[in-house]
Amino acid sequence: MNQKGSYRQKFIAQSGDNNAAENTFVKVSISKESKSVFEEGKVILIDKPMHWTSFDVVKKIRAAIQVKKVGHAGTLDPLATGLLIICTGKFTKKINEFMSQTKGYSGSFTLGATTPTYDLESTPENKKDISLITEKIINDTVVNFIGEIDQVPPIYSAIKKNGTPLYELARKGEEVELKARKITIHAFEITSIKLPIVEFEITCSTGTYIRSIAHDFGNTIGCGAYLSSLRRTSIGDFKIKEAPSVEDFLKSLN
Repeated sequence: MNQKGSYRQKFIAQSGDNNAAENTFVKVSISKESKSVFEEGKVILIDKPMHWTSFDVVKKIRAAIQVKKVGHAGTLDPLATGLLIICTGKFTKKINEFMSQTKGYSGSFTLGATTPTYDLESTPENKKDISLITEKIINDTVVNFIGEIDQVPPIYSAIKKNGTPLYELARKGEEVELKARKITIHAFEITSIKLPIVEFEITCSTGTYIRSIAHDFGNTIGCGAYLSSLRRTSIGDFKIKEAPSVEDFLKSLN
């Protein structure tokens, strides 16, 4: 999970990859009329790129449209891509409404190891043999994750305890007792098995951590697993095919 500051900026600094840097985007010159529309309220769909936090996207759009009230309706982890709903002006009042809607994802998890963050923001460990894992075992395990289930969130999450995000406590090595939450998995389909990679599509209620689904799936099979890719494809009736990239959205403002 990201700490204070921009995860994207830290990624650029560590990797030397400037493809996502600020100066790669076109200059935006927004008219007074367009600014007024965003102040009145608008819903913007964005295809969030990898290595951006959801707040990185908010900051970029806020600066471009020159409107103070801008927020997103549901966080995507930095390593995830896909649909992000941005609300501006008076429409920020709709954020909770959008956050409560059913969400769809596609992605993959890797069997045979775990990570502390349940994804690739930390190094795989606890490696186990998966030679006896069959497609039948994988497909039969899916039934355990459909319907209303209890899910324990990852310790590396933005959930707060006494005002402090859990990921900050985890990095300090503090033990935190996490309680299971009720979530609903409306649909869960395995779309490809090329061990150790298992690809899936899932539709779920708000509050679901797909990282925890991957982790718990591996524990149920007995070999461990971590989330290796994730893309949000829908939020309610909004679909990823309707969402432009950040750069394409900025170009549309000119």
